[in-house]
Amino acid sequence: MASELDQEVARRRTFAIISHPDAGKTTLTEKLLLYGGAIHLAGSVKARRASRHATSDWMELEKQRGISVTSSVLQFPYRGHAVNLLDTPGHQDFSEDTYRTLAAADAAVMLIDAAKGVEPQTKKLFKVCRMRGIPIFTFVNKLDRFGRAPLELMDELEQVLGLRAYPMNWPIGMGPEFRGVYDRQHKVVHVFSAEGRHGESEVAERSVPLDSDEIHSVLNERELATLKEEIELLDIGGDEFTREKVTSGQLTPMFFGSAMTNFGVRPFLDAFLELAPPPTSRPTKEGPREPTYPKFSGFVFKIQANMDPAHRDRIAFMRVVSGRYVKGMTAFHSRLGKDVRLAKPSQFLAAERTAIEDAWPGDVIGLFDPGMFRIGDTLAEGEDLLFESVPRFSPEYFAIVRSKDPLRRKQMEKGLEQLSEEGTVQIFQQLGMGMKDPIVGVVGALQFEVLQFRVEHEYGARIMLDRLPFSHARWVVGPNFDPKTFDWEGNRQTVQDRDGLPLVLFRDDWALQHAEEKHPELKFLSAAPQLRQLAATGS
Repeated sequence: MASELDQEVARRRTFAIISHPDAGKTTLTEKLLLYGGAIHLAGSVKARRASRHATSDWMELEKQRGISVTSSVLQFPYRGHAVNLLDTPGHQDFSEDTYRTLAAADAAVMLIDAAKGVEPQTKKLFKVCRMRGIPIFTFVNKLDRFGRAPLELMDELEQVLGLRAYPMNWPIGMGPEFRGVYDRQHKVVHVFSAEGRHGESEVAERSVPLDSDEIHSVLNERELATLKEEIELLDIGGDEFTREKVTSGQLTPMFFGSAMTNFGVRPFLDAFLELAPPPTSRPTKEGPREPTYPKFSGFVFKIQANMDPAHRDRIAFMRVVSGRYVKGMTAFHSRLGKDVRLAKPSQFLAAERTAIEDAWPGDVIGLFDPGMFRIGDTLAEGEDLLFESVPRFSPEYFAIVRSKDPLRRKQMEKGLEQLSEEGTVQIFQQLGMGMKDPIVGVVGALQFEVLQFRVEHEYGARIMLDRLPFSHARWVVGPNFDPKTFDWEGNRQTVQDRDGLPLVLFRDDWALQHAEEKHPELKFLSAAPQLRQLAATGS
């Protein structure tokens, strides 16, 4: 008989949804919550007439702009499964948050607009999934509008991404002539119906066996003949479906539907939860840590400040990797080098939280953070364990931050400190005598707007941003590095990060290349080195 740990691991599914902006990712997320029973009315990001905002877009700026700017954790039970859905920003300026969130996922749902196919941001996120060996499931959206031919989309997946696709269902028509999809496994046609106000409520789908007389009331002779030809073509010339190919990332199960009208969402959710892998192992310095290992371990992949603005709280989001987490337990904090108590655990539906007593591998829980957690921290029961670091990317846009009101400078500094600990921005200090305004670095320019909005609305400080002409940041490791003699001609500027580590901001590729050629004894790193690594190397 399987142990309780084995049973809990087997029923969990932890996944992220990736896509290019406007492919319908937040809408699909809402509909998965709707069919999972987590909400009773689904919000709409785009439709002005819709009465609700998307559940996953909980931040005020997200509601105003109609975009996702931060990852949300959404957890709900569904047909015996415990589902952890990680909703990520689609906009490329917030891709760093998405990359970090993918470190906590065991599978990914790749959402594709039927008319646009594989778009640039989708390519970038797919590469991250492939690099991490994450199985990918594809949902082709917006079949109720005119789009590209399904076979053309399949070919694009192979040509652009190098990914073979196995259609689990097959669309019949599109746009005004969209009749539904054919379920290849059960040999039935799910009939399309655009009922419901903006798809807010669950819609029961009518299913008709392909070989029944009733099918003639759904499809005319031409549509039926075309469907049978295409299905025969897939059966003869398509790939063979195996779980092994899916798990290894060689084959993506492909689904067609319309998230806005709820069509195809429940069949997709049912099939996905059956096929998606349970929690997987995570690499450590000592080898992979299996989820069924009896002792608890986990890592922090996200920190969020002010989810409850009234209490100015900070939440550290931790992915449980192995064993069982129990409320109030003590674990060894690898970066701090000491045992810490893991208090006030919560699970989430976006900003709504529920206190919990325990959690299992695959679960994402929120821990109250008094300021001792950082992104990438490892926590383990009774041992000094270190998981592979959560990726952090070099900023590409920089600005000096100034307070519009000198009397609110402390509020500004607190806001910058907390938002940098979230990973929203990176804060650097200028070197030299006297107090100087900090420099903020971001991966995407739109993050500057988010920074100004949040510092003003969450910390009560209005700020100005003076853009700087730099495009690269590199941490410097090596002997005899002297910041005073390194800066020259305005092409670069030496600063330090929050740990006091030196780094150089370069104006362009030429300035960086020149420094590398002139100083071969130095290493210029695009990611901040770990303090433990520096201590180990003696640098």
